[in-house]
Amino acid sequence: MIPDSRLLVHDGTFAVLDAAGDVTGRSGASPDGLFLHDGRHLSRWRLGLDGSDPDVLVPLRTDGSGGTAVLCPPFRRDRPPACTVHREQAVDSGALVERLRLTANVGHEVTVRVALTAAADFADVFALRGDHTFGTPGAERSAEPLADGVAFGYRREGWRAGTTVTAQPPPESVTPVNAADGRPADGGDAHRLEWTVTLPPHGSARIDLRVTARPHTGLGSGEPASSPAAARDRVSGEVDAYVCADPAPARLTRWPELLRACEQGLADLAGLRVPAAGPDDEPLLPPAAGVPWFLTLFGRDSLLTSLYALPYRPDLAAATLPALAATQATGADPSRVAQPGKIVHEIRHGELAHFGQVPFGRYYGTVDATPLFLVLLGEYTDHTGDTATALRLEQHARAAVDWMFRHGGLDERGYLVYESDAGGLANQNWKDSPGSICDADGTPAQGALAVSEVQGYAYDALRRTARLARTVWDDAAWADRLEEAADDLKSRFRRDFWMDAEDFPALALDGSGRRVTALGSDAGHLLWSGILDGRDARAVGRRLLEPDFFSGWGVRTLAAGQPAYHPLTYHRGSVWPHDNAVIALGLARHGLHDEARRLAEGVLAAAERTGWRLPEVLAGHGRDDHPEPVSYPHSCSPQAWAAATPLALLTAVGAAPGA
Repeated sequence: MIPDSRLLVHDGTFAVLDAAGDVTGRSGASPDGLFLHDGRHLSRWRLGLDGSDPDVLVPLRTDGSGGTAVLCPPFRRDRPPACTVHREQAVDSGALVERLRLTANVGHEVTVRVALTAAADFADVFALRGDHTFGTPGAERSAEPLADGVAFGYRREGWRAGTTVTAQPPPESVTPVNAADGRPADGGDAHRLEWTVTLPPHGSARIDLRVTARPHTGLGSGEPASSPAAARDRVSGEVDAYVCADPAPARLTRWPELLRACEQGLADLAGLRVPAAGPDDEPLLPPAAGVPWFLTLFGRDSLLTSLYALPYRPDLAAATLPALAATQATGADPSRVAQPGKIVHEIRHGELAHFGQVPFGRYYGTVDATPLFLVLLGEYTDHTGDTATALRLEQHARAAVDWMFRHGGLDERGYLVYESDAGGLANQNWKDSPGSICDADGTPAQGALAVSEVQGYAYDALRRTARLARTVWDDAAWADRLEEAADDLKSRFRRDFWMDAEDFPALALDGSGRRVTALGSDAGHLLWSGILDGRDARAVGRRLLEPDFFSGWGVRTLAAGQPAYHPLTYHRGSVWPHDNAVIALGLARHGLHDEARRLAEGVLAAAERTGWRLPEVLAGHGRDDHPEPVSYPHSCSPQAWAAATPLALLTAVGAAPGA
């Protein structure tokens, strides 16, 4: 998000606005607009007063789902404005709700000309990101003036989407922008709504507006909010209840920075929950990945977020597990990298996914979501004592284990492996950008890759599933086989991955079984999963806190000093809060408490400097290079596993419930 952007988010809907509350139609690293189901339903929303852009007296201040700005007609010291406008905005489910309250500043009657220019381009988020150019052959846009606003429409073959703008009182006129001022805009569908407002001496008037998105995928039937205040009150009540629910962070830590970060993280997690359905079509609210690019169910992200939050908010795991079970692959489809038993990578609802122009409608290009599903199921059962969920999902768990052996690579290679998907993701672990799995000199690894951290997840998944088989499913024979497989995997891993000269594990094994030599943060995940222990675990943990890895804000994805290192790449030198969450948990598991606290101090220092909301990713520049964390331009914020990172730190530094 760019610094001047304001974000409102709730129930799968989000709006990105500028300081005045406007939308400009921006694309690229930080697009603005009203978004739902991977589409932009409002691409222009511009307020005018007396024919000019208003001056901003108080920039839009947001509190999650809503915000207020104070504006006025252009201000001159020798001619102060005759009126002030309080602009209140909020997102509701599938809508942007707005109230303009105009107040006369003078003791005589004032007439103000108010205009709102609106447009909807219905752009897909993948097109807005700008990585690729996508055609939309046969697409048709429409704009129909209404008595109380304007209705925008979009159609392409069987795909339909719409946006309706309504106002009370109704506008005096609704005219196309290009007809009104001769300037075509937004494909010619932009319309201007205009009012003449007469204010009595020191009196006021208001205009209420609602922008309702109508995605192709449809919406739920919730009761719409009557005003921005009503929407904000409803959402803030839900968020406050979520933040303050037992166990409340305020009762678990006296570390003020950790408390602030935990409370902000919980508030963000409350807003990032999205509607989904379980195996019996029951409604669920699992965490989405993040805004603006990933406000949808994501296998890996939703699972790790739920794991970090589990000691404090088990409802996330209780929603994520059945949501992912419901989307588990039951057959093979190479175009989606689907195989029986595999857990989904992501679900998309947009136009480009619908027409197959991106493969992500229901995409399975992930090697780690399946073992992480089993890890979460086991940990959720242990933590809550809820065996009913494990019993309900037994067949899904067995299918996931079967995928690990038959299709994932444990039978054939002895490790979980993946190959690059030419139409989708080049890498299918959490470092999924091209070139992220590489040698120290930057040469990308080739062939079917066995990345290190995923073998740890597989080991943990086998151990936890064995415990479920023995204690919940009454299948001791299968439990024995899984435990034996886990032990074999652990012994093989040390032999095949450990680099004696570096006293550190390889990043991966390539298709020929050769070690991939870059020194990466993935090694910290091996402490968390338990596939490394004893001397090796302690050596890795201490190595990750050396200056080439630890930037002062967190552990870098790749150690500095290697030719492959670049501080402004997505996965080859940046700092990811969620990555550091796993590392902190691993350090604590192996008794490296001083190291865990030092890591937590760095991450929390970054949180303090980003308004307590940790972004998805930071640049790898060190704290000694610049006194503030350097942002990564395409970072999501809020982002679910970054929001849950303070909760993982709370666990790692010894303040978990019952600790």
